[in-house]
Amino acid sequence: MSYYAFIGALEQGFVYGLMVLGVYLTFRVLEFPDLTVDGSLPLGAAVASVSITAGVPPYLAIFLAMGAGFLAGMVTGILNTKFKILHLLASILTMIALYSVNIRIMGRPNMTLLGKPTVLDPLEAMGMAPSLAPLALFGTIAVVIVCLLIWFLHTEWGQSMLATGDNRQMITSQGVNTHIVIILGVGLSNSLVALSGALVCQSQGAADVNMGVGTIVAGLASVIVGETVFGHRGVIRPLIAALLGSIVYRLAIALALGLELGAFSVTPSDLNLITAVLVVIALVSPQIKSKVLSRANS
Repeated sequence: MSYYAFIGALEQGFVYGLMVLGVYLTFRVLEFPDLTVDGSLPLGAAVASVSITAGVPPYLAIFLAMGAGFLAGMVTGILNTKFKILHLLASILTMIALYSVNIRIMGRPNMTLLGKPTVLDPLEAMGMAPSLAPLALFGTIAVVIVCLLIWFLHTEWGQSMLATGDNRQMITSQGVNTHIVIILGVGLSNSLVALSGALVCQSQGAADVNMGVGTIVAGLASVIVGETVFGHRGVIRPLIAALLGSIVYRLAIALALGLELGAFSVTPSDLNLITAVLVVIALVSPQIKSKVLSRANS
């Protein structure tokens, strides 16, 4: 792996790590399988690109994108809690609707940001190398978000989210409205996914309606890899593991794409296959490890 490929993998690990943190909140904290993220990531990119093109400052455009993602997540939560639609189906319905919504927002399937200001411009103006500016910014934002989530999950509201995912009947008996917790929790998750999309589109210089395809697969793969490698006990460790899992996943993808096995070489079209193999390895390795240890002790 070349130096630039390594830096690029780290950069993607951090910026998509924000999406992974959102996926972690729904799948692990709320125990809510949410496929909305495949639509909320390009939603964040669409809102940010349109806002920046209209003259909105890039950082303000990011907050607008997060707000749009939050609303998309709330729609999924409302469909599930108020209209009693199965959580998986509710998220699929929102994801499908967001495809058309994103095209409506941009007015076309994609939009370029070439020549427009981005959040990276101030760092580059300070003399930072263009190849390192995204890594520095995305890494800082990811670390700050992890710290904020750690603080949030230790608050009364965060504990309500944890309890809702762990034992909904118990927390309901304590007088907590789990419907509100789910609606706002799924909204928070998708706001982080939209934040990731807003940063990705500014880094790549374009937003595309199809850029969210496979987001949930990559997010789940990163969460599983992180839990397998770094553990998942407590509240703090799983959040850090999710972010580190995103970095490990992107590094593994970068390494795999450079492999050449005789006449066979790995190409970008093999990305889904690589992801599937990585997830299988992450899921099976703990079982193999436990069997090896049990045989060694017997």
